[in-house]
Amino acid sequence: MPRASSSHLVLIPSYNPGPRVLDTVRAARARWTPVWVVVDGSTDGTGAQLQAMAADDPGLRVIVLPENRGKGAAVLAGISEAAAAGYTHALTMDSDGQHPAELIPAFMAASEADPGAMILGKPVFGPEAPALRVNGRKVSNGWANLETLWMGIGDSLYGFRVYPIAPLARIMRGNRFMRRFDFDPEAVVRLCWAGVRPVNRDAPVRYLSAEEGGVSHFKYLRDNTLLTWMHARLFVGFVLRLPLLIGRRLLKPAS
Repeated sequence: MPRASSSHLVLIPSYNPGPRVLDTVRAARARWTPVWVVVDGSTDGTGAQLQAMAADDPGLRVIVLPENRGKGAAVLAGISEAAAAGYTHALTMDSDGQHPAELIPAFMAASEADPGAMILGKPVFGPEAPALRVNGRKVSNGWANLETLWMGIGDSLYGFRVYPIAPLARIMRGNRFMRRFDFDPEAVVRLCWAGVRPVNRDAPVRYLSAEEGGVSHFKYLRDNTLLTWMHARLFVGFVLRLPLLIGRRLLKPAS
């Protein structure tokens, strides 16, 4: 039986993921209640399939956005409704089968034990992982750690993580960014600035081939340009916050 919670839910933003999303949702539902899926303007028919699943499963809710707004916008739509329903934390995971549903209970337990923290997945790559993606993320990770004075972000891009909803929603409503591929890294940096402590846990990641049903919406030039602009903005914010961040580090008790 999946574990039920009145405070923590699984939130899956989904955009044209293909049929793998049905397996992803089933795997999440086998381990947790509730699971919410935000269909981000999908045009591949998976929205209707997910709604049909939800009709027979009271532990599954599907929110359909009329047009594609981006991952961050889908997460914001989900956490806004989750907060209104009384939930305090959301575990986000991708809809395409890359993230380890079997670790949902362990990540949720870590969050329940430390509710003020964000529980960040730190990817463990298999041999099939593209070297360009594995090595390229090191650049974003280096910038994210600089921008937070090395508060401990293990990986800035891996989207399998548990967020405290209230500070995340407050940060997102306070700026117009964090709506697309820039959501994951900007969320962890800004949450660190807000004093939300990162806790890292290893989690495997799978890169599925097209034959396995893998779907990727990553565009190398477009998304790396977006990340470059994002880190330029964050670096300016980091410089402005530097006295505060240094003071916080100096006042941090020795572990």
